[in-house]
Amino acid sequence: MSVTITFLGGASTVTGSKYLVQHDGKRLLVDCGLFQGYKQLRLRNWNPLPVPPDQIHAVLLTHAHLDHSGYMPLLAKEGFTGHVYASRGTRDLCRILWPDSGHIQEEDAAFANRHGFSKHAPALPLYTRQDALDALHLLKAVEFDKTINLMPGWKASFSSAGHILGASSILLEVAGRRILFSGDLGRPDDLVMSPPDDAPQADTVLIESTYGDRVHPREDIPAELAPALQRVAKRGGVAVVPVFAVGRAQALLHAIHLLKMKGDLPTSLPVFLDSPMAVHTTHLFEDHPGEHRLSHQDTRALTRNATMINSTDESKALASRHGPMVILSASGMATGGRV
Repeated sequence: MSVTITFLGGASTVTGSKYLVQHDGKRLLVDCGLFQGYKQLRLRNWNPLPVPPDQIHAVLLTHAHLDHSGYMPLLAKEGFTGHVYASRGTRDLCRILWPDSGHIQEEDAAFANRHGFSKHAPALPLYTRQDALDALHLLKAVEFDKTINLMPGWKASFSSAGHILGASSILLEVAGRRILFSGDLGRPDDLVMSPPDDAPQADTVLIESTYGDRVHPREDIPAELAPALQRVAKRGGVAVVPVFAVGRAQALLHAIHLLKMKGDLPTSLPVFLDSPMAVHTTHLFEDHPGEHRLSHQDTRALTRNATMINSTDESKALASRHGPMVILSASGMATGGRV
């Protein structure tokens, strides 16, 4: 019997990644992402899947970003009870991202109810923080480069994709076919993350193509950052930098550390990381030393050379503080969060 792959997201848009793979009456999902961004995309999260969740036998996650994993609490809420296979880094990040996503869903619903924005009375969250916490027990951590048996006739192996902590490419073997899902791929010259592993041989490759029509320029974050922060430090100003909590925040923390060590920035320049999610993610780097370029000393410097801001009151207090200082704050797209 043939293997069929159905795109339930991540096609014609860069968000909501879900690949439904079917063979001989068995079904699994590779990635289980939320649609994010414009309202017409977010509304797709409310559409039922073409297969009931209780008829999906397993889920494989390439990485923890919500457009690849954030639908998982809803899938579990609606009846999925199988294993969710993910690397250790992805598992650890999902423990941070899923409950936060549920909390935001609840806050958005409450805001809509207070202000009458919703057509529904009352507006309901897609899923709650408790739904997300309940789904975490389904996560099953797998090691890189080890083949696992998913069910009779189905095997998978995970290799490092270099995108964020835990990011993986997944080789699925079923019915004599080798199908490779790239996930999101990191750059070979990333400041913090190790380069992606070489791809294994495969019959079919489904590859990230968001930036597939261009060549990335070689990136030198410290060199780009130094002149701007030097001006801020000299005039006693404040730099507010939007960052993605997972990935970009840690890269900028490391870049500022390097600039201070070289004498390009004063070591006394205060740096604040104003994002609880980014703070928790930064601490994870110490638990995953094999997945990034940072030494033990560099990893500890991420948290020691910046003030970690967790509470809302601490964040508000920054507004009355005088410069010079650098505030790294989520979200990276400057569309929400504390920034």
